[in-house]
Amino acid sequence: MENGKKIILFDGVCNLCNSSVQFVIKRDNKDRFRYAALQSDIGQRLVRERHIDTHNIDSIILIEPGVAYYTKSDAALEIAKDLGGFWSLLGVFQWVPTSIRNAVYDFVARNRYKWFGKKEACMVPTPELKAKFLE
Repeated sequence: MENGKKIILFDGVCNLCNSSVQFVIKRDNKDRFRYAALQSDIGQRLVRERHIDTHNIDSIILIEPGVAYYTKSDAALEIAKDLGGFWSLLGVFQWVPTSIRNAVYDFVARNRYKWFGKKEACMVPTPELKAKFLE
């Protein structure tokens, strides 16, 4: 894994999650992030190393190697902050209590397959994006 890169773990079969990763890739002008599906071997290894229970957190995890990891709404806000510019303004939501933010996050996560659909398999990155995905 590359030093200094934050890792976004995501549900590789979720259409909403895949769209979110594409959204971040397009706006990651400083190339801060690398990506892996939770279902991948490396995704499973990273969650095991951090003792993350994916039965309770099954949508997005942001790992800052050697520093911390973030889940649910905290992960989303940290990613927005790192994208900079307008997106960093979403940091104002950190003032909302985590329990409220995560209740909204969990509601969307529970319904994501119903609302946005699900793929049969994890997305396969295009050749030009392949370097951004961990194997």
